[in-house]
Amino acid sequence: MRRVVVLGCGGAGKSTFSRRLGALLDLPVTHLDHVYWQPGWVPLPAGEFAARQRALVAGERWLLDGNYGGTLEIRLAAADTVILLDPPRRVCLRRAVLRVLRGWGRDGQAPGCPERLSLEFLAWIWAFRRRSRPRALRAIAEHGCGARQYLLTTPREAGLFLSGLAREKSAGSGR
Repeated sequence: MRRVVVLGCGGAGKSTFSRRLGALLDLPVTHLDHVYWQPGWVPLPAGEFAARQRALVAGERWLLDGNYGGTLEIRLAAADTVILLDPPRRVCLRRAVLRVLRGWGRDGQAPGCPERLSLEFLAWIWAFRRRSRPRALRAIAEHGCGARQYLLTTPREAGLFLSGLAREKSAGSGR
């Protein structure tokens, strides 16, 4: 695993999972929210966002965390591994609300973007399995077919995945 894409609903645990996976694999982690959102929740223009992703995937080793369906093809075409975190809706909603409450007013998703909770975001989480997930799965099938693919449907599965990699790494280093 040298070029990894992590996808999933808001509240699925992408950021935490990506940080842990990046540390295990010694990969630089880029949270696409940090690239897309400029201070004050201003989105980066689409062309510039795509160009930044093309520059990121040109590297030998990376982990990119985030959905952004309009540019997903860029990441999938270059990835050797795609991980979709797909816990139940109730888990995602609970985690998203708790994240906002814990970080209220502090920069959360990107520098200069204080945590906030919007009905639009909650509606996106609610509809993710019906709307966004099928589009992501189609994109993975079309553009990420050469990559190893993992679908982790519970927080426990995600934890076991990371634990298994840690054991492999430890065994490989002779410990």
